[in-house]
Amino acid sequence: MAIDIASARNVLGGPLRGCSYAPVTGFFRDGCCRTRRDDLGLHVVCVKMTAEFLAFSAAQGNDLSTAIPEARFPGLKPGDRWCLCASRWLEAWQAGMAPPVVLESTHEQALEVIPLEALTAHALASTRPLDD
Repeated sequence: MAIDIASARNVLGGPLRGCSYAPVTGFFRDGCCRTRRDDLGLHVVCVKMTAEFLAFSAAQGNDLSTAIPEARFPGLKPGDRWCLCASRWLEAWQAGMAPPVVLESTHEQALEVIPLEALTAHALASTRPLDD
């Protein structure tokens, strides 16, 4: 399957911006929250991790703090940016634990799962895309 970089759009309708290169994130581990059909988790929401969200995710059975080297997963800490599964972000939002979102780096397919109003209500106040 080919990866279509040029046409990737964010939830605001603009070009999709990089989310994180340190740690390197994304379904393709290329720094962007891009997706394709075999991304069953829909890793499209660029977030800034918080201690509260990491604890919430671990309590839900998804420990994001522990490294898994064989999966190229470094383990996350508060302040890291990461491409999160849309359904996990929605679950956290419904529980009042949603981490802040980088709208310019969140793929438009997130809108298939999450209302735009929820994302914008949790947008980082001063979003600065990584690749500008």
